[in-house]
Amino acid sequence: MVQVVFVHPDLGIGGAERLVVDAGLALKRKGHDVQFFTAHHDPGHCFPETRDGQLEVTCIGDWLPRSTFGMLAAFWAYIRMIYVSLYLVMFSGVKYDVVFVDQVSACIPFLRLKSNTKIIFYCHFPDQLLTQRKSFLKKVYRYFLDTLEEKTTNQADCVLVNSHFTASVYRETFKSIKTSPSVLYPSLDFDNFDKYSSLTLKDVGLDISSDCIFLSLNRFERKKNIDLALKSMKLLLDSLNKVEASRIHLIIAGGYDDRVQENIEYYSELAALAINLDILDKVTFLKSPLDKVKVALLRSAKCLLYTPDKEHFGIVPIEAMYVGTPVIAVNSGGPTETIVNGETGFLCKQDPEDFAKAMKRFVTGVDEKDNMGDLAHSRVVTNFSFIKFSDHLHYIVQGLVDERKLK
Repeated sequence: MVQVVFVHPDLGIGGAERLVVDAGLALKRKGHDVQFFTAHHDPGHCFPETRDGQLEVTCIGDWLPRSTFGMLAAFWAYIRMIYVSLYLVMFSGVKYDVVFVDQVSACIPFLRLKSNTKIIFYCHFPDQLLTQRKSFLKKVYRYFLDTLEEKTTNQADCVLVNSHFTASVYRETFKSIKTSPSVLYPSLDFDNFDKYSSLTLKDVGLDISSDCIFLSLNRFERKKNIDLALKSMKLLLDSLNKVEASRIHLIIAGGYDDRVQENIEYYSELAALAINLDILDKVTFLKSPLDKVKVALLRSAKCLLYTPDKEHFGIVPIEAMYVGTPVIAVNSGGPTETIVNGETGFLCKQDPEDFAKAMKRFVTGVDEKDNMGDLAHSRVVTNFSFIKFSDHLHYIVQGLVDERKLK
């Protein structure tokens, strides 16, 4: 049995958090001892496995600020992770063989204070590419953080990324790092979806009678490009006759956190856009749906609209395809590795006209959900199963421990 500790900045609800929770569950089911240490864990806004006893979670340092007057968010994320790591090393008394660091690499040198520890760093995407540098002060500020990110990432024993797309960006960004990262695709725990397989929208409290539902499922963040779904819906409605138009509805659902100003602002912007496009009566907004609601939405949808551009991986298309729902996605990033164009969905230009054209195929019956859905389900079962994910991660962890024993 290997003792593995996960260090994470914020165990909320999102694709990154879903992956790290799955990683903990995978290793625990392989017989390893697993514990989580994080700077924030809200039982009301987290995945159930982190609050129902399946995974042991210790929250340290939540009193530290997340930003300074809305600024320096990256700096404080680094400080919070360093604080958690110092507590783990110096005061927790926890014994461990491997530390799995998620998202923020700045804490790795402090984890090195405990000798003979192997460190895995999961790089969802280089942090320095997730921000803009419009002012001189921002450029100076980011220069130090970017340098720290590259130097500390290079100190990990093993770096994992979520797709071959992210691996290519990693190599282009961290030019001083000569070792290429390994790709560990996120996966699904099929049991979590199968247990809700019989639920309808009415079963989960949603009274939407349309027989042609389009679904957007993403956090309420501007980078998720949800505007594209609304604009595509408007063009689609304009291209249909009254009978066809009466059949369709768009549901926009996703993670929403009252602590995050961008979530609040973007939700309001999307609602205002729906009003301006005169389609509000055709759109339903849902904040942070429960797992059972999410599965019911995915199963009920004619197809999923996945709008982010250059998404690092994108777990939602995998979830949709597993339950037999095709995906219309932007033809870039991770979705190009998961969706087979014309077979399990469509890869489109980041353009409302292109999206609307693909959506119309499902409305008019040119393409049928059942045919594409069967192919989509088979692709996920073959390539993105939880068993395959678990075996790969177990192999990595065991290899690091065996390497340590040889020294």
